[in-house]
Amino acid sequence: MIMNNQTIISQFLLLGLPIPQEHQHLFYALFLAMYSTTVLGNLIIIILIILDSHLHTPMYFFLSNLSFTDICFSSVTMPNLLQNMQSQDTSISYMGCLTQMYFLMAFANMENFLLVVMAYDRYVAICSSLHYMSMMSPKLCVCLVVISWIFTMLYSMLHTLLLARLSFCEDNMIPHFFCDISALLKLACSDIYINELMIFILGGLDIIIPFLLIVVSYVQIVSSILKVSSTQGIHKVISTCGSHLPVVSLFYGTIIGIYICPSANNSTVRETVMALMYTVVTPMLNPFIYSLRNRDMKDALIRVFCKKKISL
Repeated sequence: MIMNNQTIISQFLLLGLPIPQEHQHLFYALFLAMYSTTVLGNLIIIILIILDSHLHTPMYFFLSNLSFTDICFSSVTMPNLLQNMQSQDTSISYMGCLTQMYFLMAFANMENFLLVVMAYDRYVAICSSLHYMSMMSPKLCVCLVVISWIFTMLYSMLHTLLLARLSFCEDNMIPHFFCDISALLKLACSDIYINELMIFILGGLDIIIPFLLIVVSYVQIVSSILKVSSTQGIHKVISTCGSHLPVVSLFYGTIIGIYICPSANNSTVRETVMALMYTVVTPMLNPFIYSLRNRDMKDALIRVFCKKKISL
């Protein structure tokens, strides 16, 4: 249906990843393994935290929420990507595309806020250890998570509604493996000034400020530890920050590069690879970096298996 040289789009075509046909099966097996690792690793963390009473602390409460978010975040895009790699039909309905974009933004923002909350939790635990339990009360922890969920839902709804008001041209091919908001804006025939302004303003507040808060928290942690002792302090800094900061840098660096500071000469392949970093790689690495390398998690795993063995 065409009106005023514009077409009412009922579906989009996801062009997927720029992978040669002869390598499709290889990459399919790779992405399937990565997705399975993401789901299984994060699921193990959630189960251990629920079953082991020693892990019923603010830190592991936030970790369980991060693991749940990572499972959902990866599940928004990966099953659809795997299906499209094995199918000739890569179409997605208009409403399906908006729905995917909404949940992708919601879970990405939730991970964003959880990383900030976890950095604050580590800051309080190290810099104000005597007041940790009073400052990080169960009520405060629940409130922080609930507020984060509410904010992310409203934030995603705003961008989805602003996108839903746009008209799209006859071109309905999205050069991506999911319904990315920047790719959809390029297909729009309507004025996208408001959309871009909201992405720049709200995106800056939503990404830059949390990232700076995380950096400030870890700077305070490092300075606090180094004041106590030299050798032990360095080891503590490495164990506390050495694993966390690379994933934080990977997550925020790719998002800032794509949405906040896009380059005019950014190729579609480069944007797709950067998107893979924060939608696929980061959720897969989080279980290893935040929990599975943690001694408390290993001890909890042993305790749970020992209890299971005794009961059998």
